[in-house]
Amino acid sequence: MSDLAILRIRRAAPGEAPRYEDHVVPFEHGQSLLDGLRHIRAQADSGLAFRYSCINANACKQCMMKVDGKSVYACMARLEARVMVVEPLPNKELIRDLLTDVAPSDERLGVDEPR
Repeated sequence: MSDLAILRIRRAAPGEAPRYEDHVVPFEHGQSLLDGLRHIRAQADSGLAFRYSCINANACKQCMMKVDGKSVYACMARLEARVMVVEPLPNKELIRDLLTDVAPSDERLGVDEPR
């Protein structure tokens, strides 16, 4: 582990101005972006909000976010020894940080249901 990855993470909640925070993560070949985010939450910032629910790779589709402008699954995107810009999905409702509402409106309980 001689290299480091820097995750430049967009942080905000609804109604807040977005800001970017840099987090340095130990890098090993084969790690996923999700590994890096979990490291940050466990070692540096327990308040970092993101979602994952891994059963096996790319099964749950909960960890979608943008990395360097491209939509990816954090469990499938490889961590790299460089600065990586990590942002929430732009076309989904922001809950906080990298956490967005990924369920279609007709799948949310009690939301958008005709009465």
